[in-house]
Amino acid sequence: MTTAQDCHFIGGELRPSKSSGRIAVVNPATEEEFASIANGSGEDIDGAVDAAVEAATDWARIAPADRANHLRRLADAFENRIEEISTVVTRQNGTPISVSRAMQSQVPVYYRYFASLADELVVEERLQTSFGDALVQKEPVGVVGAITPWNGPQPLLAWKVGPALAAGCTAVVKPSPETSLDAFLFAELLSDAGIPDGVVNVVTGGRETGAALVGHPRVRKIAFTGSTAAGKAIAAACAADLKRVTLELGGKSAAILLDDVNLDAFTPFVASACAPNTGQTCRALTRVLAPRSRYDEVVDMVGSTLSRIPLGDPTDPSVSFGPLVSERQRQIVESYISLGRQEGAKVVVGGGRPAGFPRGFYVEPTVFRNVTNDMRIAREEVFGPVIVVIPYDGEDDAIDIANDSEFGLGGGVFSPDTQHATDVARRIVTGTVGVNTASFPVEAPFGGVKQSGVGRELGPGSLDAYLELKTIFRSA
Repeated sequence: MTTAQDCHFIGGELRPSKSSGRIAVVNPATEEEFASIANGSGEDIDGAVDAAVEAATDWARIAPADRANHLRRLADAFENRIEEISTVVTRQNGTPISVSRAMQSQVPVYYRYFASLADELVVEERLQTSFGDALVQKEPVGVVGAITPWNGPQPLLAWKVGPALAAGCTAVVKPSPETSLDAFLFAELLSDAGIPDGVVNVVTGGRETGAALVGHPRVRKIAFTGSTAAGKAIAAACAADLKRVTLELGGKSAAILLDDVNLDAFTPFVASACAPNTGQTCRALTRVLAPRSRYDEVVDMVGSTLSRIPLGDPTDPSVSFGPLVSERQRQIVESYISLGRQEGAKVVVGGGRPAGFPRGFYVEPTVFRNVTNDMRIAREEVFGPVIVVIPYDGEDDAIDIANDSEFGLGGGVFSPDTQHATDVARRIVTGTVGVNTASFPVEAPFGGVKQSGVGRELGPGSLDAYLELKTIFRSA
């Protein structure tokens, strides 16, 4: 039995879609269609933008401290429904429930952090100039279009809606079609938090729905997380209207294991950093760079560790690897595994479909050795549980290999000598890099360079992308 969600959340209420088109929602673990969503049209986007515009003036006039209180109530409301949201997300995209719970547990932290930034927001400053004084005002940019991916729908929505609301913007959210059902739970939380009607609206749909949002003349900023190809198209569309845009895109990040690395200490990062969320994470450290003198040792450790990680039913709390999000994504990952073999790399573990799973979009976690950095499996984002181990000769060579990439989203350096590892990290061309860790704090900026994106999310500057500066000059 399937559930049909044929509405959008606009102006604080569920409104029937203007489009008759529907998109199936499929459980990746069973391949069963269990719901459908409306494939929103340009007319639906128009209605949502109209509601956001209507709400914008009053929301912008609310004191930042009052907006902060709304965000804290939203955090509280989310916290009360973490289990329900986690279950829905796992059913939609196959994220193991333990991972889904961990992701959702961070969402209230994000909203509370953005609330703290709203508390600190100074909306007008006075400057003394050579011609008199000047007043510099910080004003919300206007209506924001937030386009979120399927692999972390609620955390990445919080990264966009949180600072937008704190800055005084209103928003139209277009979730990924694979993970739209949790967006309706989020809409309920908006009402529970007392956020005024129209401040945040949700329109579901596919690429054409997103294109309508990006191209809408009254949307003044787009915040997007997704593929590099889609990000380039969005950037071009935004350039046509000179609207603001932040893009968090793909990655092919490197984990540099220095000569003195303790492999026992690195072992936990094989799952949490190199193949998190069944490898479907843009900042995953999918290139493991090992000193040639320890290459075989590192390959054996990565392969044996990955092969021991439990794979199976994503609703089982003991499982760490689930299915991929769709049949299409599995085909992409399998094509890269085949390509790696053709390029001359050797499969150490995995390389096929796991036994015992006649249904579900499963693929075996896979490790390649004998990989050089010019191979496509070392240069292109696979977005699945595929790790390549690349040898290097000396520290400079390791840094050159890490930087020889079109991407620059994440990275890691691992060594018991933290200061030395930090010095190496300073030389990596990327937006974020961890030293003996894969965690990143909400209080620090996150984003990419090169083909990995434009702009930053999180950190003390989170609100800047959602604010315009206006200067009022006054004569002495």
